[in-house]
Amino acid sequence: MKYQIIPVTPFQQNCSLIWCEKTKRAAVVDPGGNVDRILREIAKLGLTLDKVLLTHGHIDHVGGAKLLAQQANVPIIGPHEADKFWIENLPKQSQNFGFPHCDAFEPDQYLHDGNTVTVGEQSLTVLHCPGHTPGHVAFYSASSKLAWVGDILFRSSIGRTDFPQSNHQSLIHSITSKLWPLGADVEFIPGHGPISTFGEEREHNPFVADQLLL
Repeated sequence: MKYQIIPVTPFQQNCSLIWCEKTKRAAVVDPGGNVDRILREIAKLGLTLDKVLLTHGHIDHVGGAKLLAQQANVPIIGPHEADKFWIENLPKQSQNFGFPHCDAFEPDQYLHDGNTVTVGEQSLTVLHCPGHTPGHVAFYSASSKLAWVGDILFRSSIGRTDFPQSNHQSLIHSITSKLWPLGADVEFIPGHGPISTFGEEREHNPFVADQLLL
């Protein structure tokens, strides 16, 4: 699986353009905004966009999803339907966070734990990881040992749990029971900030390092 990170929105959210090198079929993970920039990168790389993938319903991750899907005529897939209330609340989110007005939308498909999403000849396993939001999902490429984790986990930090229906204990459980078993050598692309590995976070992350959770 090939990928390119495209920082979007004033929050510098790590939107990811991912693609199958053999087929040049692509998906965009979490297009929070700056749709023109995303479309330019797709064209520059000679890719064909097949779908939009969403990890959760916060505006900096989904704010550009409807426009991108409409312009490319592709479906919006994800997150888990427990985040439906966040997507329905996008007009209010745009006011609260100082974003341009964003209409609510209905994803073409909600995701569940264990689902598989294809990108060309590559496949991603869906992991339901509630905590930051109740319907948050991660996408894992076993062949590339890469995971897209949205706002579940960051380098040296974890997702916030002070939002409606967030839950700190659920977040810790999602990280330790869903992400850690994938392997210490797995690289992850967070929703914000630099890439890391699960092994690095298990050793040094001040919120979920192994020695803290014994």
